[in-house]
Amino acid sequence: MSSSAGETGLSRQNIFVRDFTASIVVFLVAMPLCMGIAIASGVPPEKGLITGIIGGIIVGALAGSPLQVSGPAAGLAVIVFELVRQYGIAALGPMLLIAGGFQFIAGAARLGGWFRAISPAVVHGMLAGIGILIFIGQFHVLFDDLPRPSGVENLLAIPVSLFRLFTEAHSTASAFAAGIITIVSMLAWERFRPKTLRLIPGALVGVVLATLAAFFLQLDLTRVDVPESIFASLAVPTFADVTGLLSPQFIATALAIAFIASAETLISAAAVDRMHDGVRTDYNKELRAQGIGNFLCGAVGALPMTGVIVRSSANIQAGALTRASAIMHGVWILGFVMLLPWLMREIPMASLAGVLVVTGWRLVSLDHVRHLYHHYGVMPALIWASTLFMVVTTDLLTGVLTGLVLSMLELLPHVRDLKLDVNVDRKETLIEVQLRGRATFVGMNRLNKALDELPLGGHIRLNLTGVTLLDHTCAEVIADWIQRSRKAGTRVELVETSEMQTSNPHRRLAEAASL
Repeated sequence: MSSSAGETGLSRQNIFVRDFTASIVVFLVAMPLCMGIAIASGVPPEKGLITGIIGGIIVGALAGSPLQVSGPAAGLAVIVFELVRQYGIAALGPMLLIAGGFQFIAGAARLGGWFRAISPAVVHGMLAGIGILIFIGQFHVLFDDLPRPSGVENLLAIPVSLFRLFTEAHSTASAFAAGIITIVSMLAWERFRPKTLRLIPGALVGVVLATLAAFFLQLDLTRVDVPESIFASLAVPTFADVTGLLSPQFIATALAIAFIASAETLISAAAVDRMHDGVRTDYNKELRAQGIGNFLCGAVGALPMTGVIVRSSANIQAGALTRASAIMHGVWILGFVMLLPWLMREIPMASLAGVLVVTGWRLVSLDHVRHLYHHYGVMPALIWASTLFMVVTTDLLTGVLTGLVLSMLELLPHVRDLKLDVNVDRKETLIEVQLRGRATFVGMNRLNKALDELPLGGHIRLNLTGVTLLDHTCAEVIADWIQRSRKAGTRVELVETSEMQTSNPHRRLAEAASL
């Protein structure tokens, strides 16, 4: 695991070298994703690059999670695509001004912990649905075609795209070849790359090889179109732009973007915390930073941003120690698009689609639903499947709301009393944390706050004998905390009654405590 700069004992020079090296790796990961996600969102690639620059330089400096890297995220591509289709690209700016404002206010009101209370079944079902939508949408770009307006239409049009490969222009076959080169190279590199080159991302290898093939073979296909100056693509919304779009539906969409971006960011931040032993995330500070970032993206008409686990994990694996690596990666993106726009114009669109086809496929992780079913039974798996189905067949907001409503249905028999008491008793050689009442996502904010304040190391006894209900959301949070604490050298003692040990959620905790 990576550690914070203060804990490593390294000199400032060595810390800078580690951060500098990591920033180059993150830059190489981020470049193809920034452009590809923009294209999947139905906007020019430079919109994604601008978001990557703001996410690196501005949010990197303000973030509550120092090692997390922010930028355009695949999770919002679907909702942005629908927004642009319905309102036009000019609506991006006003939408993000409102969404960023919501996020900043939520952070200032210290609501960051509540986003961590979202059921993992809803989150993973949403991400799987998004993955399917990205996969079937970008599948058509592999054939030099455009995605359809909805997931169902994209799905039904797959045979049409395959038929075009044999009946239409040479450009279709050329684009498909570039996409396949990208996908095969990306997967082969990630499987067989030498250990000495493990930090070079597969997406970069795939895009470079497809671009070289298209250039030297003079393939007839659609290439990325970026302006000579990235500043020419800035689109500052006017007061009339904002007021002209204000409507209950528009504001609801902005709120949905703020909600989903915040949830994805804070879930990513929690995952980042599990990857290193340094400074823990300040969730409210991170939420405020994301709000400022999205507000600035709105002010220049760019894509929305979130904290992104792919770039963040690359940052940590490359040895980053401070927020300087995230900031520098934003500087490298800015320098690249200012000095080498001609190079980006050689990249085939189908190559970026290939990256996103792989990205979308990986978001559909069946391991998550197997885990939920194995440990918690049918209901969480049903929530996952329902969320996924509604995201694909209707829209992202409807899918998430469906999952949240189903999560609440689990609590109906207990709705009269959902109180959870968390008592922390600090003794000389032992800290005892005693939970009483119903441990559900309703009391998650209080539980997370208590667990986050516990020191690592020493002996902690988690007493659950007073718990009368433990839902899968709470069980996952406690299990993750147990595993993280034990990895940091903490002795965690779990106290339960014999009746508890037979239930699925409690077996999950016992498993985490014994690993």
